[in-house]
Amino acid sequence: MPLLDFGPLLAGPYRDWLIAGLRLSLLLTAVCLLLALPLASLVALARLSPLRGLRALAWAYVEGMRSVPLLVHLLFWYFAAPELLPDAPKTWLYAGQIETASAIAALTLYTAAYMAEDMRSGLNAVPRTQFEAARALGFTFLATMRLVILPQALRITVPPLISQTLNLWKNTSIATVIGTAELMYQAQRVETASFRGFETFALATAVYLGLSLAISLAGWAFQRRYPTRPAA
Repeated sequence: MPLLDFGPLLAGPYRDWLIAGLRLSLLLTAVCLLLALPLASLVALARLSPLRGLRALAWAYVEGMRSVPLLVHLLFWYFAAPELLPDAPKTWLYAGQIETASAIAALTLYTAAYMAEDMRSGLNAVPRTQFEAARALGFTFLATMRLVILPQALRITVPPLISQTLNLWKNTSIATVIGTAELMYQAQRVETASFRGFETFALATAVYLGLSLAISLAGWAFQRRYPTRPAA
């Protein structure tokens, strides 16, 4: 059995590459989560809107996003979407971080579609009597959703939202196919330069596992502190 040595990966340029990849993976997760949550909320509200056209538009977005693999979304935003832009912004985009921008666009829209359905289920779980009482007090549909229904629905949907956050963290690894220098991209770079495949990918696996468990633990702690049962 060959001698395993993690030392070279924990010092020098290899360590710096892996740390840079981890930082970008965390940044992608945080930015996409911050963008996906409000977008998912709007889509979930649109799915329950009294306006038929708005409901149809939200349904088309959710089903369209969920019916196409994430890999296809990434390739579309990297290769196809920039070609639709005028020359000036397209040139600026290609001169900058187009890989990161494409990954953020794809991951945000993809994650928001799944979160929207989880939020819609949470909205439906809030007793109808609360909606009717708020409307009887003179609240508009949007005010009722924003002030009465949505805060409770968000608590109800904490478990599935934690699951989607977990999926988002893991899905950042797929961005390596378009050259986004996240953790998996840097792990492949280290493996190619060091010829230590087992150590490199074992370390990357440990990082993904550790942070996934941390996200799950944070969700468990939140659920214990804040009950998710809606008021009667």
